[in-house]
Amino acid sequence: MWRSGSTTGTGVIRRRYCGVKRDVPHKPQPVVTQKKINFSLLPGGIYCIRKTGASLSPNKWLSSHGSAWIDRILLLSSSSNRINKRIFCSNTSNADPIETHKHKLMLWFSHMPQEEKQFGGYFSPETMHVEPLILEKNPEEGKGFSISPFKANASMSHPLTVEQLFETSRDEGRGLNVLIYGAVGTGKSTVVRKLVLDWCAGSTLSQFKLVVPFSCEDISHLSKPISLRDLVGRKYMHLRKTPFLSGDSNQSRDILFIFNGMEKMKLDFRIGSTELCSDPNEAISTGAVVVNLLRKYLLPEATILVTTRLSAVDHIPKKYVGRYAQICGFNDPDRQRAYFASRLLSQGGGKPEKEAEALIEMLYLNLQRESQLAAACFLPSYCWLTCATLHFLHFTDARAPIRTFTGIYTSFLRLNFGGEVMATGETSSQEQQTSLMLYVVRTVGKLAFDGVTTKRTSFSENDLEQWIGGKTKTDEELQELAVFRTDVLDFFLIPCVEHRKLAESNEKRYVFAVPAMQEYLAALYMVLGENKSTLEKVTKQVSDVIGQASEDITSIMSILSKLIPLRIFAIFNLLKLFPKFFERVTNLSRGRIANTMAAEMFRSEDSFNEDVLDQVEQSLLGVQGPQLQEEADTRSFELYPIFMGGLLHYGNRRILDQLGCNIKSTAVAQITRSLKKQLVKASRKQLPPAELMDLLVLLYEFQNPRLTAEVLQSVKVINLSTVLMTPLKCFVLSSVLDCTPSRFLLEELNLSSCHITPDLLPMLRPAFRNTLCLNLQFNSLGPESCILLRDLLLEPNCTIKTLQLCDNSLLDRGATHLLDALSGNQSLKKLSLMHTGLGDSAALELAARLGQHTSLQDLNVAYNNIGDSAALTLVDACREHPSIQTVHLYLNQLTDVGKQSLHARGVPREKGGRKVKALASVTEGSDISEDWLSILSVIGKNSLSWEKERVREQLQVFMKDLEWGRKQHQSFLKKLHFRRVESVVRRTMRMLEKGSTTKPLAK
Repeated sequence: MWRSGSTTGTGVIRRRYCGVKRDVPHKPQPVVTQKKINFSLLPGGIYCIRKTGASLSPNKWLSSHGSAWIDRILLLSSSSNRINKRIFCSNTSNADPIETHKHKLMLWFSHMPQEEKQFGGYFSPETMHVEPLILEKNPEEGKGFSISPFKANASMSHPLTVEQLFETSRDEGRGLNVLIYGAVGTGKSTVVRKLVLDWCAGSTLSQFKLVVPFSCEDISHLSKPISLRDLVGRKYMHLRKTPFLSGDSNQSRDILFIFNGMEKMKLDFRIGSTELCSDPNEAISTGAVVVNLLRKYLLPEATILVTTRLSAVDHIPKKYVGRYAQICGFNDPDRQRAYFASRLLSQGGGKPEKEAEALIEMLYLNLQRESQLAAACFLPSYCWLTCATLHFLHFTDARAPIRTFTGIYTSFLRLNFGGEVMATGETSSQEQQTSLMLYVVRTVGKLAFDGVTTKRTSFSENDLEQWIGGKTKTDEELQELAVFRTDVLDFFLIPCVEHRKLAESNEKRYVFAVPAMQEYLAALYMVLGENKSTLEKVTKQVSDVIGQASEDITSIMSILSKLIPLRIFAIFNLLKLFPKFFERVTNLSRGRIANTMAAEMFRSEDSFNEDVLDQVEQSLLGVQGPQLQEEADTRSFELYPIFMGGLLHYGNRRILDQLGCNIKSTAVAQITRSLKKQLVKASRKQLPPAELMDLLVLLYEFQNPRLTAEVLQSVKVINLSTVLMTPLKCFVLSSVLDCTPSRFLLEELNLSSCHITPDLLPMLRPAFRNTLCLNLQFNSLGPESCILLRDLLLEPNCTIKTLQLCDNSLLDRGATHLLDALSGNQSLKKLSLMHTGLGDSAALELAARLGQHTSLQDLNVAYNNIGDSAALTLVDACREHPSIQTVHLYLNQLTDVGKQSLHARGVPREKGGRKVKALASVTEGSDISEDWLSILSVIGKNSLSWEKERVREQLQVFMKDLEWGRKQHQSFLKKLHFRRVESVVRRTMRMLEKGSTTKPLAK
């Protein structure tokens, strides 16, 4: 929520300046020092050098100077929240206060919160603003009626723009009071922000010479009486002497006052409670100032715009409101698409726009299906959350700042509910106030936790009454609950679209606006320890009472100890044991939280699901093509434990503490200690690839390097085969493995069939270090990818012993890059270049360079385009090599004569010499090869991804070789062995025809 005159966080003032349209292009002078230079302070606190007789555009001035001046601007702009700071300048009095006001408003309202940085850059409100639907509608009309985002209603009023709200003739010289109301997240503050910026730029509301915006949350904290002029001067010092506030000559008709968030003020329009005042210089309470402005008793000619939530519409009597308007959010997919395009197409990082455009198209298709996402994006706040999630999933790279999925949702809640409280009663003290976010956790979070526990995603009205309504309450609590239901509950729970389509009964069902929000709130409910047993609640109360009275008891007992028998003190000693007992109970509770996280993470029924990041993407983009009709309530809740881990991170705990949800460090330490034991035990098991990816995501969300290193110490193999690796998953894998110590070694990192492209390799490079076996086969790597692999092999501390690059289109050019590493690497033992598009030239170059590497033992160049001559040369080089034992050459362009020659070359020249296996066929001469089973196993596993015709031809060649060999032998056992191998080849051919490789090959 914006606040006039202040900024939140440590923002950056961008180079876009408020006076762009008024600037005169500056013509650079060849010698600046020849002209007289005046130093002045521009409005907004930005120092600038101005040449006499020339106007210098702030934009061009900033872009042509060094970063030191940018730092100066940041330093000055960061103090803009101190509104009372005086501006010392010799010519300030000559500046037009209205122009100064516009400049300052432009700076203040152009500031974007810290959460916008996750989009890869800074956005101007003009480029990313999409006007929500605004209807002129009295709150009494159609109470309980909600506008459907899928179909237009016949009774819907004609939509208006914000400018059209003020196009009403003024009655008897009085200004118009306009009240805009809407639910949380519909875009009230964003609309006001855009209105102020447009007025500053001169593009709208030209009938007003002065616009004065206020945040009701700010002015509600002013306790001392203050006049209207001082109230304006306190926020905008340059307007302290403006004649528009004098009340003379109807000058106030040119003023527009804006009060944003009127629900934050307790206005009382009763004459007996709020005195009448028509003097702008008379000091009264801030509430009385606003009331008299709305009464038109103070500056009656001024126009007033008020924004408020639904529950506070009746706080202003109808007779003081000239026009009502309701902000209804984005009521159609086209508005939603426009918002997504303004966000995602402007993302930074140098990503291709085609990828972002394809993403928007898939998102738009899902919105057009009248999906649950379209109903959620009816609120612009959820459009922001969707964009933030998609940007996190698709545009994360190694240069991006550390962001987590939990952090996105935590920031989302801070943007919408930061600093809000639930007050018990009208005049509740600060101690009686509960943060709104904590109230949400104890009500909506409790409902979410019950849904996760019982595997439900939809809820009836009875469920809402049970978990959110609760038991009988006091009048104050019932009033508080009514406000919560009106303003906040619909922000989290919306009618279920799927049940509306397929419902067999008239029962209304509710779901969370986005599925992940249910799991987030359930995790927060659990981590905060709100799921207490009766014993914990009773023990906590007793502990608190004794803790408060312990000092009094001690002082009294010290006096009475001389008069009371000693056995009486035994009772008090027992009472003092309760705090220790409570500590034991809480320790067990925190251990239960850790056990719940581990149990939910490694559920056996979830092992066949896709990894959690793919599930999140499908919930946003939908499932393309035909899909199974499954009940929504049967889905798994795999984000639930991941969110619990992310909530333990210090950054998220700090934000939650600002929201009134305090997760103590001692509790985090105990949960982490207990969870580490569970994760270490589970990590020793051979987890399915998708579930292993979820474990890595959990460790990444923790952002705890020590815990990550201790868990991974017991992991020897990371098998992510068939997991669709995205930039985010590559970043997660590298970040997690980067936490391990330098002595840590992985036996195998399996990234086969992961759709890895060349642009993902740089992000994965940190993960490749400290790996013994690197499996990158069946991906989309090209010749240029071998440059990075070459540099990796040439690193002094390279540990890679096995490198598998099968089924990547490396070609001869890629092989040349890779062979450059042979002279400087001594760790490589096995190199697989099967089906990489190698030809004779690559084979000959490989033969020429083998001598530069003395530790290679196994070379696989099968299924390429190598002919007889190059193959023989390669085998000769391998025979001269001191360590190579096996060369794979099957499925190449080899003749029968070439195969026989290869077998002969592999035989040692002299007795006792070293034999090199040249695997060219299932037969070796007239005998069956010892490695026939491994050859057929490789073909069987990869036949579906290879060219079927070529594999079929090679299998037919094997059959001919087997038939010829069988005829050369008279032994019955030999013939039986040949028959057995022939049956395996036939079965492989049948599997190839049927398109199935599920049957194993038996020896």
